[in-house]
Amino acid sequence: MKKFFIGFAFVSVLIAGVLSYFASSDPDGLDKTVEDTGIAAHAQEHPLAGSTFADYALGGDSKFTGLAGVLGVVVVLGLSFGLFWVLRKKSEVK
Repeated sequence: MKKFFIGFAFVSVLIAGVLSYFASSDPDGLDKTVEDTGIAAHAQEHPLAGSTFADYALGGDSKFTGLAGVLGVVVVLGLSFGLFWVLRKKSEVK
């Protein structure tokens, strides 16, 4: 089981760090629909638009997309591990 989780973490980091550079920059279906219907004209920037991880890149620089993906995976895996560790059932000691 431990090998599975290590493999899962490795593959997740690999996908986030390498394949993210090949992702399309074209808008997805929801963005396209919002643009086509004119709803986008009423859109406003959200408060975190200028934050470090905005637009899936560190500091808005597309050269760091992979690094932002890796950091995102590490943060999510760390939070998940911590949450599961806190919520796990305590085994009774006999």
